[in-house]
Amino acid sequence: MAQVSGRRRRGRVVAEINVVPYIDVMLVLLIIFMITTPLLEQGVEVDLPQAKGQAVEQDKQTPITVTVDRDGKLYFDAKNYRSEKDKPEDAKHIVALAKEAMKRAPQAPVLVRGHEEVPYQAVIQAMSLLKEAGAPKVGLVTEIAD
Repeated sequence: MAQVSGRRRRGRVVAEINVVPYIDVMLVLLIIFMITTPLLEQGVEVDLPQAKGQAVEQDKQTPITVTVDRDGKLYFDAKNYRSEKDKPEDAKHIVALAKEAMKRAPQAPVLVRGHEEVPYQAVIQAMSLLKEAGAPKVGLVTEIAD
């Protein structure tokens, strides 16, 4: 029995992964994240009072925040409880929202953001509403002075 001389030798199977489609997907995701990240910063625009000092290290949990704007209107903001299109809330609704948010995240910091020109009484009222809702501690948000 003679061996056929025209026989081809089989080569190894090339096992390469084409990464071009993955790079395309990653670039599209990068562009999407670059566009949507600024949109995540929502809230009522207020000019915070400035104070000298160092920034306090923030907890990893999203804070429960009540914002007092220049006119003394109250806005509620917490992870899963954001006012509809940043509309002002009345005092009773702020207390109810804060109670519910603190039930879901009992360790979340509770903060008040007050515009620098708002009367002191409006900030105290916001703190009082959060205490009424059961907040053990209420912090004030300021900007660091240069």
